Order: sequence, then structure tokens, then C-alpha cells
Amino acid sequence: MKEYKMRRGEYLEERIPEMKATIEEYFGEVTGTEEYEGNELYVIGNPDNPVFDQIIAGTASYGSKKDKLAVHFEERDAEDVIAEGNADAAADAVDAKNEFLLEATGRDAKARRESLKRSVEDDPDHDVDA
Repeated sequence: MKEYKMRRGEYLEERIPEMKATIEEYFGEVTGTEEYEGNELYVIGNPDNPVFDQIIAGTASYGSKKDKLAVHFEERDAEDVIAEGNADAAADAVDAKNEFLLEATGRDAKARRESLKRSVEDDPDHDVDA
């Protein structure tokens, strides 16, 4: 499960006021929920795009801290998808993920990578030599 922060001064509930509807718009019908660190996240058990086996996404709330977007994309092996003749679906899957994450966080892929690097560097439990 990955968690994404919003841009400074922005809040997830302002960027995506209807989380379930937005998730369904990008990925398909929500088929259930799953608990993650005390939060109910939406499960898309049969995503519209054949690249995905399952998607779990929603809001991770941490009390006094800003909410984060929690998401897990379970993807099929690219070779299997291409062998089925769904090569175009792979590009569509990347686009859908990036557009959803941009809408939710206000950060493009480059900004998300930079933020992830900084969070790893700032993590006192992260052992660089491991």
C-alpha cells in the first residue's frame, strides 16, 4: 500500500470530495471495502482495465495530520496482457493511474517521486547500508 501526500496547503477532501465516485470513474465499480490502519478503503475487485487484477484505494486519516491517499494497484504480468492482445490497455492503465494520482494529490509523477525520495531520506528507521 502506498500513501500519497497532497501539495502544501491542499487537502484530499477538497481535491476529491466524492472519493468512491472518483475511484469508480477511473477504475470501475467498487465491489467492497477493506480495512487499512483503521480506515475503510474501497476495493475494485474487477477493474475495467484488464491490466489490473484488483485496486484498493481511499482516504487514510491520521487524526491531527492531513489525510493521505492510500492506494494499491495489483497488476497482472505485462507479458500475459500483451499475449491476450491488450497491449493498448497497458498504456491506458498507466494513464489512468497517473491521472487519478494527479487529480488526488495535485502532484505529477515527477513530483511524487521527489516527495517519495525525501520521505525515505527523512525516515530515521531507513537504513541506507541495508
